[in-house]
Amino acid sequence: MDKSGKVNVNIINGIASISFSHPKSNSLPSRLLKEITNYIYQFGEDEKAHVIVIRSEGEKSFCAGASFDELLEIKDYKTGKEFFMGFARLLNAMRKCPKFIIARIHGKAVGGGVGIAAAADYTMATNEASVRLSELALGLGPFVVGPAIERKIGKTNFITMSIDAEWHDAFWAKQAGLYTKVFATIHDLDEAISSLAKKIASCSPQAVAEMKKVFWQGTENWDSLLEERAEISGRLVLGEYTKNYIRNFKKS
Repeated sequence: MDKSGKVNVNIINGIASISFSHPKSNSLPSRLLKEITNYIYQFGEDEKAHVIVIRSEGEKSFCAGASFDELLEIKDYKTGKEFFMGFARLLNAMRKCPKFIIARIHGKAVGGGVGIAAAADYTMATNEASVRLSELALGLGPFVVGPAIERKIGKTNFITMSIDAEWHDAFWAKQAGLYTKVFATIHDLDEAISSLAKKIASCSPQAVAEMKKVFWQGTENWDSLLEERAEISGRLVLGEYTKNYIRNFKKS
């Protein structure tokens, strides 16, 4: 298992922060996915946390998605499904959390990183925060993150991202509905997030929790849906096409 990377958390004045990092473009191995998921549930129940901000470290990529190193190590269906269940559990935790979640997207987001941006309740980014669903090129597909992304940007835009597997800039992402606001600098992004988080932290927790339920109506089947999607990915990741693509990518 990939033991690189870390998750740091804190609560200051009602604002809970979850910050993750990984030396390979903030990719997400199983261990980090589990830690982030656990913290979302923890802060969801913590009366001292009124709003959650999820972010990553550094100034380049926000998140490169699944850990290629860990994908290469998958040798059987059970392990494959369990790896993708890590993303399923994270998205479901974000969906069920009774607190609003703000996503800070400071750089490029791929695959699972786009899923996090989509599953947040309010997502702000810099103009460097291009997005890409590269799964088809790997011989996979954006199966687990798909419901969250489609919910945010609509079926047509989701199909476009899934098929062309190309980069789409931050302004496309804003127009599509993935980002709420886009800023010229990280400083401006952080100022806006701080202002919004303070505003939400002063709101009625009961009102926020009820609004969250309303926002996510129609997703009650996601526990089973995302597990089904993880099963598809768990089968496909065993294919030689995917293994060869990742090996060649790592050599380049």
